[in-house]
Parts: sequence; structure tokens; C-alpha cells
Amino acid sequence: MGCIGVAQAEAAGITILRDAETEHDLRVMATPIFKQAGLVPSNVQFFIVESDEMNSFVAGGQNIFLYTNLILATSNAAELLGVVAHETGHIADGHLFRGTQDEKHLSAEAILAALLGVAVGIAGHSPDAGIAIGSGGNSMLTRNFLQYRRTLEGSADRAGIRFLQGAGLPVTGFLSFMKKLQAQELLPESEQSAYLQTHPLTQDRIDALQQAVDTGPRGAIPPGWNEMHARMVAKLRGYLYPNRELAIHDSSIATRYGHAVAWLRDDQEKKALETLQPLLKAEPKNPFFYELKGQILYENGHIEKSIPPYAEAVRLAPWSGLIRIEYAEALLQSHKDVKKRLAEAVRQLNLSLESEKRNPASRYLLAIAYGRLGDIGQSRLELAEKALLENKKGFARREAALAKIDLKKGTPAYQRALDILDLLGHTDKKS
Repeated sequence: MGCIGVAQAEAAGITILRDAETEHDLRVMATPIFKQAGLVPSNVQFFIVESDEMNSFVAGGQNIFLYTNLILATSNAAELLGVVAHETGHIADGHLFRGTQDEKHLSAEAILAALLGVAVGIAGHSPDAGIAIGSGGNSMLTRNFLQYRRTLEGSADRAGIRFLQGAGLPVTGFLSFMKKLQAQELLPESEQSAYLQTHPLTQDRIDALQQAVDTGPRGAIPPGWNEMHARMVAKLRGYLYPNRELAIHDSSIATRYGHAVAWLRDDQEKKALETLQPLLKAEPKNPFFYELKGQILYENGHIEKSIPPYAEAVRLAPWSGLIRIEYAEALLQSHKDVKKRLAEAVRQLNLSLESEKRNPASRYLLAIAYGRLGDIGQSRLELAEKALLENKKGFARREAALAKIDLKKGTPAYQRALDILDLLGHTDKKS
């Protein structure tokens, strides 16, 4: 996706993808639902799990995890919003899956590690660093953590229906998606989707949804939302299944967008840029098109050429911490105006923390930038912050202790190093 980010773990398993546009569009569409549920929209986070399984769940507080195959299985925004409304019902009703500790400030990596009890490692440090969990994670999720009781499913459905109707959104998509799943019930359990196994479907649930559609307000999807959904699906398909996306032939922007992503994944830089250029001309104020152009150039080694489109993407979407991280990484790789660009990278990364507090990539890149600027104390402090997000307490303690030596006493950075040491203790042998 333009610009999907992934990180590899020591063993194959579940991977979380990050994409600024997908997360933005999900938030736009879900905000009316969150408000109906009495939630603060900015407190609810979406995480996209790469998987051939079809599933979704809530965990670690107000975090909604959507599997890529579930998103691809939805035909329109209404169906996807039905799933989101249902998961919001679980949050509102307190049906949360929690780890053994306060996960409020941990990264998604650490949240899932706490939930699953398996080690998580990050490598590669892509701009939008994602996660992977040790082998067997998917079956563990299904068997041990996501076995909802049928009564909880009905309760979440009723809440979801109430939220959709209160927001003026249709319940029809929720019903049509559940009918898709109902067709799987005759299959052996081993062939059913993970969603059915973790969200047991009953005829009572279908009947309740049908009654809501027949007797409740019709609702409507706002203009533009189905286009957002179409682009989301096309980008996902282009990223995960390039050949499948390239086999689709129509002139829609969504399809051409997906093709640009697919050509990038197929290492066809020229075709990717040629496909993207008309889209930039058609929508010159679309930050995500500039983001994708920056990614195409960056991933093909054209670091200097990638900087202007990334800069324009940041200008058009100053609220996106993920795009700022991508821009900063390009600046860090530049060999021109090095000191100026290092300083700008630091500025961009610090700004990214406003929305990406739990993203270890920001801290990792800040550590690099400060190190190159000769500020070793601040660099070590950032490594300590990154380790905290990953729940690597021993490493965080060591880096904070070393940072304390180099930082000037009385400064906020020095105090933060002390705070980390106080938080972790000085001799916790278990970490």
C-alpha cells in the first residue's frame, strides 16, 4: 500500500501493516459510531493484521484489530462499518481482551505480546514499522483469546445496530456481511473462517439484524465513503496480491491506484510512476498520491528525488505522523545539506510523536538522527524510549542510565532519563 510498512520478526507469524490513508479513512468512517458509543474517537486505534484468515477483534483497551482478508471480503463501506460497529459494541460493553499489565503506553507489538505471551522482535525498521509474532500466533489467537460467548455476540450486535442507527448509517451492510458468513456454517469447522469460530453466528443474530433493517431507519452512507472503501481495498489487494489486482481492468481511480501499488510490489518502478502520474494530475491535493510517489522513488534508490513528494505529502496532511516518519527517513538517507536535513528530520520526528506515541520507529529514527548530530545522550534516551514501547525493560534501563551520564542535569531530557530509571527500578533481574 502506499505507504504500507511492515517489520519482520524472528519467526513467521502475524504481521501488522501500517498505512496512513487506510487508518485515516477508517477513522473518518468510524468516528460517528465511536461518538454514538460515548467513546473519544482519538482514543480508539485501528490495527490492520495481515492474514489470509478473515477475523477481527478488540484487545488491550480501545484497539480494534481488522484482518486484511476481512477488509477484502467486504463489498462496500456499509459492510465494513457493520464489523466496526460490532467491535465497538464489544468495547462499549467492556468485552475487552487484556494482558497482564497496563498496556496504555505500549506499542501494538507489546500489546499483542502481552496478550499472547510470546516474544516479539522488530527488525528492518521500515518507515511505518509493523510487527510479527512467533509461529503459531494465529491459532493461539483463535483458540485461547478470541473465543467469544454467544451472549456477548448478541449484546455487541445490539449495541452496533444502535450506534449505526444513531449515526444515521445503514444496518444493511452489517446484515449482508453476516449473510455471507452464514453460508459457511454448513462447512466443516476446519474450513470455516476464523471470524465464525471467534464470533459464533446464530439465526437469532441474523433475525435481529433483519428486523433492524425492516423496521428501523434506513440510514445512508455519506458521499465519498464508498470511494474511500474502494481505494482501501484496491491498495490492500495491490500490496498483498499484485497479480490479482493487475487482472482487474477498469478506469476507476481506485483500480488505477491499486495498479500503481501492484507495480511497485512487482519492482516495476517505471510502470508504477506512469500509472500514478495521471492520478496526481486528477487530484493534485491528494497527500496519499504524493506519499506513494515518494515511496516508489525511495524504495528504488532515488532518495533525493523522493524528498520533494514526501515534503508535499506532509504539507497536505500535517496531521499524519506516519507520513512525517517516512519523510524523516528519506531526509536521514540524504547526502545533501546533511546538517540541515538532520535537523529537519528531528523536527519531523518530534512532530510525528503527537499522533504516533506508540510507534517505535519514531524513537529509533530519532536515535539515529541525534547520534549523527553528536548528541549521544539524547540518542541513548530515544533508544530507551523505544525499548519501553517494546517492553524490553532491561535494555531500556541500560540506555537510560547511559543517557543520564551524557545529558545535562536539570534539563527535561535528563529528568526523563531519571523517570525511566525510577519507573523500571535499577536492579530488576527478571527483565
